[in-house]
Amino acid sequence: MIRTVEPQPPASAPVLAAYSYCEAVTGQQARNFAYGIRLLPAPKRRAMSALYAFSRRVDDIGDGPLANDVKVTRLEDTRALLTRIRDGAVDEDDTDPVAVALAHAAAHFPIPLGGLDELIDGVQMDVRGETYETWDDLKVYCRCVAGAIGRLSLGVFGTERGARGAERAPEYADTLGLALQLTNILRDVREDAEGGRTYLPADDLAKFGCSAGFGGPTPPEGSDFAGLVHFEVRRARALFAEGYRLLPLLDRRSGACVAAMAGIYRRLLDRIERDPGAVLRGRVSLPGREKAYVAARGLSGLDTRHVTRRTVRRRA
Repeated sequence: MIRTVEPQPPASAPVLAAYSYCEAVTGQQARNFAYGIRLLPAPKRRAMSALYAFSRRVDDIGDGPLANDVKVTRLEDTRALLTRIRDGAVDEDDTDPVAVALAHAAAHFPIPLGGLDELIDGVQMDVRGETYETWDDLKVYCRCVAGAIGRLSLGVFGTERGARGAERAPEYADTLGLALQLTNILRDVREDAEGGRTYLPADDLAKFGCSAGFGGPTPPEGSDFAGLVHFEVRRARALFAEGYRLLPLLDRRSGACVAAMAGIYRRLLDRIERDPGAVLRGRVSLPGREKAYVAARGLSGLDTRHVTRRTVRRRA
């Protein structure tokens, strides 16, 4: 079980500078993520930024233009850096600000750093060009690149003391990560196809006549693309429903952070459901005012109260 983290002493100037770098990376490159973590108190917000900055480095290696053999080498170098962080071998005056920030965060929060090894494993799957026959196959990948991030984040959030069912918090965090990743896959289906990647399970594509892929702004001729999207949306909604059971286990601001991030993706899912073809025409996104509303809703605790009432009804 992950407990609420105790207050920590002030960070040194070099560590604060390292965190500032990570927060800048997060603000520039992860708008949806940034909307959520700004609701956290400073120590947790900084730790989450360090996690994001390291994760972004791993993702950028996988998505970049380097040759695959170079990517493999870079990923193993990053894994070696993670080992140094885990072993406490990164000093405050190290020249890598992401390493400094993550090392400090890991020293003050019970972050399961093995989750970042899983992320590296998942990106290596991308580098190898793996495809997925079934949803069970795809879940392995999603757990590496997203479920692991949920479990890592839970190490920063902690759980409320005495929260009933807190032992299941890592499971819910993992499931919520899967929900977010499946939403990402639906949103980016054309972009991924243009990059030579297919994530949706092959048996789902075949079932709806979409095995030809998504290289253009229109679905494959004779396919039921809308049916495919609605099928995957239902799967994602079920994952969200299960993952949201994490919210009542968190303190108010951590719950608000999770509700904001997940709420943005749920609204993306709503848009995709209403107009499945939109994901082939361009990138589906939310305007800033809608993201701000979702963040305010998360801070109000509405989503947490809704999940709590639903859980109580189930127990009754």
